[in-house]
Order: sequence, then C-alpha cells, then structure tokens
Amino acid sequence: MAEAYIVEAVRTPVGRRGGGLAALHPADLAAHVLRALIDRTGVDPAAVDDVVLGCVDTVGPQSGDIARTGWLAAGLPQEVPGVTVDRQCGSGQQAVHFAAQAVLSGTQDLVVAGGVQNMSQIPIGYAMGRAGAPLGRTEGPYAGSRGWHARYGDRPVSQFLGAEDIAAAWGLTREAMEEYALRSHRRAVRALDEDRFARETVPCGQAVADEGPRRDTSLPRMAALTALLPGGRITAALAAQISDGAAALLLASERAVRAHGLTPRARVHHLSVRADDPVRMLGATVPATARALARAGLTIDDIDVVEANEAFACVVMAWLAETGADPERVNVNGGALALGHPLGATGARLMTSLLHELERSGGRFGLQTMCEGGGQANVTIIERL
Repeated sequence: MAEAYIVEAVRTPVGRRGGGLAALHPADLAAHVLRALIDRTGVDPAAVDDVVLGCVDTVGPQSGDIARTGWLAAGLPQEVPGVTVDRQCGSGQQAVHFAAQAVLSGTQDLVVAGGVQNMSQIPIGYAMGRAGAPLGRTEGPYAGSRGWHARYGDRPVSQFLGAEDIAAAWGLTREAMEEYALRSHRRAVRALDEDRFARETVPCGQAVADEGPRRDTSLPRMAALTALLPGGRITAALAAQISDGAAALLLASERAVRAHGLTPRARVHHLSVRADDPVRMLGATVPATARALARAGLTIDDIDVVEANEAFACVVMAWLAETGADPERVNVNGGALALGHPLGATGARLMTSLLHELERSGGRFGLQTMCEGGGQANVTIIERL
C-alpha cells in the first residue's frame, strides 16, 4: 500500500494585523517559507513535482496563482509548477490533502503543500466585494442565485451569525467562552516562553515570534468588550485574530524518501472532508470528525494531540462537547484566539504545529480539523514515526 510521508514543516511567525509581516508582498511571504523548507530538507528543488498553496481572497498581490509566484519569488526552479487552492479557512489544510493524495496515487513523489495570507493588505471578504458585510440576496457569492435562495431562504450568511447560532445551540455563555479564550492566550504564552515553537518557526520580516498572544489579557478586560452583533454573545476576544503568515510542508512517497535520502517524520493516516449547513457555516467539524474517526478505525481516545481551529471560541467548545475529547489534548499550545488566523495559511500552520507537538510530547496520533466557509470541514489524522 502506498504511503504519504511528511518530511518537514515550517512556518513564519503569525503576525498581527499591521505587525511585523504586514509590509511584505504575499508572494515574498510565501517565498520565505518555501525557501526555508528546501534549505532544511536539502532536497533538490527541481525534483519537486508540484507546489500546492492555500490562499483566500486571491486578488491584488495575492492573485495570479500565488503558489507559482511564491515559488518563483524564492528563486526556485522555474520548471516546477504551482497551484492555488481556496477552500476558505481550510485552504492550507486542503493543500496538504491534495499533496498527500497525489503521492498516495503514485502520480507524484515530492509535493510541497502550504498556505499564505496577508490580511493586513487584503482584508477578509475583500474578494466578495465588501469586506466584513453579511452576505445576503444582493451581495456576495449568492447574489442573484435563485437556487440558493429557494433552498436556504433570505437569511444572511455571516460567520458572526453562525457563531452566535452555535453558542446558543450549545448553551455556551459569554462568560464560559471568555474563560476558554483566556486559557488559549495563557497556553500560547507558555508555549512561547518555553520555546515550543522555536523549531517550527523561521523569523520573517520584522516578526521574530508569534505576535498575537496577549500576556495582559484578563476576564475583566474581555468582559468590557462590546458584542460584535447587537444583543449577541460573541466579542472580538472570542473570535480569531486577523493575521498574516505562511507555512509549508514537504510530502514524499516511499520511493522519494529512498531516492533523496529523506527522513520521514510522520505518516498521513487519514484524509477526509465533509460539509454541513452552509448558513450556520461553522458546525461541520463535529460530523466530519465522527466520520473521519470511524473511517480510520480510531476513537477520540486514540488521538494524542488535536489542533482544532479556534475561528471562534464556541466552535471548539461545541466540538469538545460533542466528541468528548480531553481538553488537555486540544490546542495545547493555544489556538487562533491567541495566535491568530491567517486564513489560507492556517491549515498548514496547524499541521506544522501538530507535527512538532507530537514530537515534543511523544504522542502517536494527531488530528487536525477546522470549520470553513460554505459549512465545510477538513479532517487530517497523522501518525508520528
């Protein structure tokens, strides 16, 4: 049976909006991790079959197939192609899936996967025409679609409404979500203080370490914030930070491992993606995880480390409640509430951190999942070697 191995995984620090990565052209941001990946592995870059990068809002400096432009900006061989993937917040994770599937199919042997996003330059939702606006009948991707409105009605499609819906459905109070968010910051600060991210991170631009974690945050400070929607529970403290960043991984076949003298660090054990209600948008991680575990022949207790993207505190809290996962194994070094969420890069950033935490802790199986626009969710299970 064919195998897909993860050989190396690197990332930039995650920069705050307007922070140390903000001025970098997105192609140069991608180029930084691509060059670092090749340097670390020592592999002949001309032997790479393809480069697959996730990116959302591919307009302006992020347009024109940034996987290709990033590779060229890194000064790497022009005969190597690249392709850009958009599965919304899961784009970087889907890039890893496509790379692994190419290897598993036997059609490719060395594939670079990753993601890049500069949200300081291209605001979230910019490609949909109006950043931050709820998407209803008259704007966004559903404008003019009779089929969409016949099926889902005129309810506006918004991540904030979806988060409020999940918080209400699972009975999650603002106070409970704030306690979760505080824990995310404290875990991320501890990880920085203990240099847990040092091996996976390559300084870039003006950013030498993750810029998101707040040492001085507190429950009273969170309680003083205004809700993002009138009468709502979700505040900025309970949503992922807007960020900049990039990450890249090298996936290899067994044949490539032998031919290039590589040392595999993990095996891709399972890949899948499922979808749920696109209006609620953020709840698909629950059924996607259940399906993935069943297909992999595992239970949640078999998973040693979990990276579940903290798009909102309520998303992971609902996932924890439904899966019965041990909270001490989930986002052990903080999540996007503290570290940030550079959309197209986050899936690859999470996989990079998952690999390194498995190695640090000595765990065997790691699981990654994240909610995505359109009510989708990817799940990846890797096995440390």
